Amino acid sequence: MIKIITDSSSDLPYNLIEKYDITIVPLIIKLGHQDYLEGVDLTPKDFFTKMFSSDELPKTSQPAPSAFADVFSTFSSEHELLCLTISSGLSGTYQSACIGKELSSANVTIFDTLAGSLGHGLQIIRAAELAQKGHTIEEIISNLSDYRKNMNIFVLLDTLENIVKGGRLSRFQGSLAKILNIKVILERVEGGKVEILEKVRGKKKAQRRALEIIRERKTDFTNITFGITHTGNVEEAEALKQELILQFHPKDILINYMGATMGTYAGKGGMIVSF
Repeated sequence: MIKIITDSSSDLPYNLIEKYDITIVPLIIKLGHQDYLEGVDLTPKDFFTKMFSSDELPKTSQPAPSAFADVFSTFSSEHELLCLTISSGLSGTYQSACIGKELSSANVTIFDTLAGSLGHGLQIIRAAELAQKGHTIEEIISNLSDYRKNMNIFVLLDTLENIVKGGRLSRFQGSLAKILNIKVILERVEGGKVEILEKVRGKKKAQRRALEIIRERKTDFTNITFGITHTGNVEEAEALKQELILQFHPKDILINYMGATMGTYAGKGGMIVSF
């Protein structure tokens, strides 16, 4: 039997974690002088409440290798282990998992999803479904490699405030973008990193452009599952879901809160669309 293990940055809804019996290794979130385990003693909703009221950005760090080693050791005697992590281009979590494998001496396959949020989560669901159908780990990895290669991930930024706080943009540039009502669309690129795709003036224009880009990337969505994560802007996420249904008729659409890893930079009003 294959046991799937992942980290908390996947932003999977709890019902799916429970359905597929997925074990989560939490990332660490530092808010001020307090450390939290993501999803254990800090919910996404509480995280955003704290972040939006703070002048300083939260910091996230990967789980310690020992945290992975403990989980691998717990399940290795009765299961084949498959561990899927957040992109190595965004976090050191993949490396921690690899070190944890060495520490535990467990027979575990570790897969770098090269994605974050539900781009990561959708790959976990794919793996879990294949495992339930009796596929081997080798077959699952082969399927995931193709899925990962063809996956699209867009980050829609309503504000650049957190980018400025994080030092990736000057205050002058951030103020100018605010004055000009500039909205930014980011894209997951090769290596699992995130880069600017387009800058658009106005929120409605940015959302329309995002839908145009989605249409440009694929022609048939009947077997496609979308993942939408948000930073507390539930109504906007639901409106986007309805627009995706109306325009593309996909197989399914998942919506959930964005986790701290991506949410720290997405900021207020941010959304991530993965498919």
